[in-house]
Amino acid sequence: MKQGKAASMEEFRFQITEDMVDERIDKCLCILLDSLSRSYFQKLIKDGLVLVNGYPVKGSYRVQADDCVAFSLPETAEPAIVPEDIPLDILYEDEDLIVVNKPKGMVVHPAAGHYSGTLVNALLFHCGQSLSGINGVLRPGIVHRIDMDTTGSIIACKNDRSHASIAEQLKEHTVNRRYHAVCCGVLSNDEGIIDKPIGRDPRDRKKMAANVKDGKRAVTRYRVLQRFNGYTYIECTLETGRTHQIRVHMASIGHPLLGDKVYGFARCPFPLEGQTLHAKILGFVHPSTGKYMELDAPLPEYFRHLLNILSQTVLI
Repeated sequence: MKQGKAASMEEFRFQITEDMVDERIDKCLCILLDSLSRSYFQKLIKDGLVLVNGYPVKGSYRVQADDCVAFSLPETAEPAIVPEDIPLDILYEDEDLIVVNKPKGMVVHPAAGHYSGTLVNALLFHCGQSLSGINGVLRPGIVHRIDMDTTGSIIACKNDRSHASIAEQLKEHTVNRRYHAVCCGVLSNDEGIIDKPIGRDPRDRKKMAANVKDGKRAVTRYRVLQRFNGYTYIECTLETGRTHQIRVHMASIGHPLLGDKVYGFARCPFPLEGQTLHAKILGFVHPSTGKYMELDAPLPEYFRHLLNILSQTVLI
């Protein structure tokens, strides 16, 4: 989608491009603004707040090339974030921090369209008031994040001292973060380094892009774990931590992540919900003990099932 200049901070205008043709309007908007849920956009559409070529449309409308889509996000007061009894897959916990294996589809912290069902809601129930307050009331304990459809390890801090320690390690790029992913196409090299700056896509401010003007340095190392017919199972190690870094970098070398409809292909041959990306290994120096610790988040069931299917076409 191509974004035009908005009339205000809350108003968005986009022009549909060929890769989105024939998609439902609510799905297009969800891909466009991945911080908002599909149900949130469906309500906007139902309330007549989404216009296509100047006219309200139904949620079932399928977009066409060069359609002009415009909508405004209603201004709302900052809501109170309430604890919710949501099960957590806890990899490690002590008085300083908690490491959780985040499931697919869970947003890390509350934002427009996602004020419940987030990791923060679950942490508030589990930890009570024992969460750091450095990032404010909407992000208690949150020191870093992973995308909604990315699974795996994420740290939350229970006090400001621990938060400051982990934040400094992230800033200095000393946290060991290794992701497992399946990318499209067969990588020829067993390993490689992608060193390309990442910044906002000048054509679409909701996306990131490689090699853009004023982009920040971003480095991703990858190694092949297994090759299949048309796909490659890889491990990616982050030397920096830019937004959507692995997704953008792999797409930039012609191997977008399987299921990634934002940076990859609009259609996927498997019933996936977003990119096949899992934050598997997380290593850091404990804020209190000063000792290095490393946690391994098991692959989610959907990922293991996909690998079983692809293993029938293993390439030697």
